[in-house]
Amino acid sequence: MEQLSLWSARLSRWVLHAACVCLAGLGIIVIYGVVLRYVFNNSPPYVEQVALLLVISVAMFGAAAGVRDAGHIGLDSAVKLLPEKAQFWVGALVDLLVLLFAAILLWGSYEMGLSTRHDNIPTLGISEAYRYLPPVIASVLIILFSIEHLLSSFIRKPSAASWN
Repeated sequence: MEQLSLWSARLSRWVLHAACVCLAGLGIIVIYGVVLRYVFNNSPPYVEQVALLLVISVAMFGAAAGVRDAGHIGLDSAVKLLPEKAQFWVGALVDLLVLLFAAILLWGSYEMGLSTRHDNIPTLGISEAYRYLPPVIASVLIILFSIEHLLSSFIRKPSAASWN
């Protein structure tokens, strides 16, 4: 369990760093597009598609890191009113539902990637399947992180922190 926790923490850090790099790239590409459009009246056609890929990456990678650190939205105030045993089972149910959601996301993203692999993203000349790569990666990580949460709650051993 300790090895799983350490690897999950490391993966969470990497994916959050990737989200930060994508966010910085998004800011740069948007500023670049705005300057070229309004200052030079010459808007490059690829800016919107690159920005869209970066937005998807930021959202998916950030979501995966958020799941690892249990940063997703919850109703803790209502759950804390329940008895301790009920709180445990509600937490386990939440982790199972997150795992189920990630499995559905993985399946759907994989299927969409397969069905669009022969189409190209306009102005970029790369396969449409690349749009579905961040959700596939993030859903695999969310599944891993959910399994880690479930195991650590049943073993009653806390997970290693993502940020030391």
